[in-house]
Amino acid sequence: MAKAPVLTPQAEDFPRWYQDLINKAELADNGPVRGTMVIRPYGYGLWERMQQEMDARIKDAGAQNAYFPLFIPQSYLTKEAEHVEGFAPELAVVTHGGGKELDEPVVVRPTSETIINDYFSKWVQSYRDLPLLINQWANVVRWEMRPRVFLRTSEFLWQEGHTAHATYEDARDYAARIHTDVYGDFMTNVLGIDVVLGRKTAKERFAGAINTLTLEGMMGDGKALQLGTSHELGTNFAKAFNTQYLSKEGKQELVWQTSWGVSTRMVGGLIMSHGDDNGLRVPPRLAAVQVVVMAIKGDEAVAKVRELGDQLKAAGIRVQVDDRVDTPFGRRAVDWELKGVPVRIEIGPRDLEAGTAMLARRIPGGKEPVQITDLAALLPKVLEEDQAQLLRESRERREARTSDVATIGEAAEAAIAGGWARIPWADLGPEGEAKLAEQAVSVRCLIAEDGSVPQADDAPGTLAIVARSY
Repeated sequence: MAKAPVLTPQAEDFPRWYQDLINKAELADNGPVRGTMVIRPYGYGLWERMQQEMDARIKDAGAQNAYFPLFIPQSYLTKEAEHVEGFAPELAVVTHGGGKELDEPVVVRPTSETIINDYFSKWVQSYRDLPLLINQWANVVRWEMRPRVFLRTSEFLWQEGHTAHATYEDARDYAARIHTDVYGDFMTNVLGIDVVLGRKTAKERFAGAINTLTLEGMMGDGKALQLGTSHELGTNFAKAFNTQYLSKEGKQELVWQTSWGVSTRMVGGLIMSHGDDNGLRVPPRLAAVQVVVMAIKGDEAVAKVRELGDQLKAAGIRVQVDDRVDTPFGRRAVDWELKGVPVRIEIGPRDLEAGTAMLARRIPGGKEPVQITDLAALLPKVLEEDQAQLLRESRERREARTSDVATIGEAAEAAIAGGWARIPWADLGPEGEAKLAEQAVSVRCLIAEDGSVPQADDAPGTLAIVARSY
């Protein structure tokens, strides 16, 4: 009888494969309250690396980290009508505290535009206070009706940036800088996902924004996943919270604002972009563990892998030593393969006699013997080759499964078949977008013919990217 696979094959049931992988790779568990999740240490290690890489880029863009309260007075959300309308179905509201009914209900933070703007209105007095660039790492709660671990949960972790500027142009350019230099650079060069940078349609725009910039990735099943957004808020929140500054000319002016965020949804995107039937494949630049050095058996092998682990750490490689020789080697190897560690270095008694180790590469697959003394110099090159392969595969999948179409019917057909469609926005428009929605197909973003981000929905030559999505 054939041995049952560790994971449900992707081609057989992609959603089941995704859930199997999260469980078997020990990334997360469902929480006790429907829609919540417990992120396990290996999964949280991925998020920590994402935080580190993102935080450095956010600070390079001039923003500083701060923290704002989890509880927001309900009255704050009602100050910006479009904003509260957009979030109303997802709100978690606290009506009692300390055994008593509250004088005013408080909302558990779904996003922080309102409470941050309340403080911006206090902190901004003069043009000298601008631009004000704030970011926070936090949790948020949006009551989710159809939860899926990492992709849609009632509570999730994220960063949210909020800025105030003296002019529309400054705010517009800063939102675009976050979109490209922070999010685009990270997702392409660290996550290894060939994201499309585009502009959301008016229907898909963030509640309260005048423009939303998005990054869309194609997952292994051809569906789209929104991996991050950067919003131009105009003066909508400034009007609601009376956030004004005294200009150089001595006039009171409203500030122009942005907000932007990415979340633990990126972990789900990582899984669905790079995972295969053997488990996760983690991009080396992201991996908390780039190389695992494994002792197959024997005391001498244990001593050698510990020594080698120290040498590789000194060479700047993120290493974990697996010297658990009381656990069968095959089981350990499968576990590391499921977790997607880019490289395994396997050493046993025979390897020691020959002065070699077996190098197993998770991303391209395959094994080969190498001289132990060559590893410190060889591994950085191997890791960069594997990083490049993941990005190349992501790009090739997106290009192969994206079709240029001329009609709404062709766009829907391509999306339902498991791909993306490109169609001129002038031929689709809001009416066509509504027709697609009836078939659970959406316009993920608008792009220019050259792949850049159009400055307006109706800019000449604008194309719509159409797909089914998570």
